[in-house]
Amino acid sequence: MLLIAGEVFAALTPANYNSAPFFAAAPLVAASLLSARATAVVALLAVLASVDVTVHRGSPSTGESVTENVTVLTVALLALGINRVVRRSDSRLRSARGVAEAAQRAVLPVPPARIGGLRIAARYVAAQADAGIGGDLYAVQDTPHGIRLIVGDVRGKGLGAVEAVAVVIGAFREAAEQERTLDGVAHRLESALRREGDRRANIDQFEGFTTAVVAEVPHDSTRRLRLVNRGHPPPLLLYADGAVGETHPRTPALPLGMGDLGEWPDRVEEWDFPAGATLLLFTDGVTEARDAAGVFYDPKERLAGRQPRSPDGLLDFLAADVARHAGGHTDDDMALLAVHRADGRGRDHLRAHTGRTPGTLHNG
Repeated sequence: MLLIAGEVFAALTPANYNSAPFFAAAPLVAASLLSARATAVVALLAVLASVDVTVHRGSPSTGESVTENVTVLTVALLALGINRVVRRSDSRLRSARGVAEAAQRAVLPVPPARIGGLRIAARYVAAQADAGIGGDLYAVQDTPHGIRLIVGDVRGKGLGAVEAVAVVIGAFREAAEQERTLDGVAHRLESALRREGDRRANIDQFEGFTTAVVAEVPHDSTRRLRLVNRGHPPPLLLYADGAVGETHPRTPALPLGMGDLGEWPDRVEEWDFPAGATLLLFTDGVTEARDAAGVFYDPKERLAGRQPRSPDGLLDFLAADVARHAGGHTDDDMALLAVHRADGRGRDHLRAHTGRTPGTLHNG
C-alpha cells in the first residue's frame, strides 16, 4: 500500500514534491511484520520504485534525485537488519514460551479427568497473555486416605512466586500420601514454608504467605467433604438443582507461612457432598475481578441456577464470564479446580434452597 501510495503521489504532484518517504517507509513496515525473504522483496521494490520515479518524472536537480534514491536504499538495508533482529527476538520468545509451558506442565500438571467416582477439571488463566504460570497453584492427589486437593495463591509475582509454588506443591504431594488427617497435611505445608524461609533468608517470597484450601473426599460412600481453609476464598458447592452454597469456615485461620504469629490447631470442617454436586475451588483472581464501575465479580451470584454438564464446561464458562465482567482485562491470575461427584440418587439435595448444610465441626 505504501509503494502504491508513493507511485500515486508522484503521479499527481509536481516534480519538486518528494515521494521518497513512502518508499522508505514500506521496507520498515515489512521488517516488523514479514519474513526475511518478503522484506527483501519489498526493499528491492522500494528502491526500484524510487529510481523509476526520479528517472521518468525528472527531479529539479540530479543531486536531489541521487539523495532520494540513496535515502531509500539506506533505509531498505536498515530494514533488512531490523528484520533479522526481530526474527531472532521472535525465536527467543518462542523458546522462552516453550520453557514456560514446560515449567507449567512440570509444576502444575493437568490432573486426571476421572478419579474414582469424581470427574475433575483444572485451569490456569494468566492475567498476562504471554505468561504461562505465576503464583497460583492447584494439585490433585489420589491417596490411601482419600482424594486430596489443594488450591492456593502465593504472595508475590514472577519467578520467585513460581519457586514458592513448587515448594508448596512438593510438600503437599508428600504430605497427602503420608499424613492420616487433613490437618496434618496443613501442618506439613506450614512447616515446609517455614523451613524453606529459614533456608532462604532474605528472599522475599518466603517472607510472605500462601492462602490455600486443602480438601479431602474420602473413598467411602459417606458423601462427606473435608476442608481446611487457610485464609483463602471459600470454595463453592454447586448442586444438581442449580443451588449454590459457600463453604465459609466457622473459625478463620491465617494463611500458610504466618505460623510465627502464633500456633493454633487447624480446624477440619466437614460438608455434605451429594451425588450430582460440583465442588469449585478458585483463587482471588476470580473474586477480585472488577468491571468498569468497580464492582467485584461474585461467583456465587453468577453461577446460581446454572447446571453445567461437566467440570470442563463449568470452568470454561467461569473463565469467559470473569473476562466479560472485567472487560477483557484482569489484574491477577486465576487457578480454577472443579470436582464433580458422579450423578446418583441421594436422599436430598442438601436443603436445596439454602445451598448449604455444614456437617460436624471438629478440631484436627
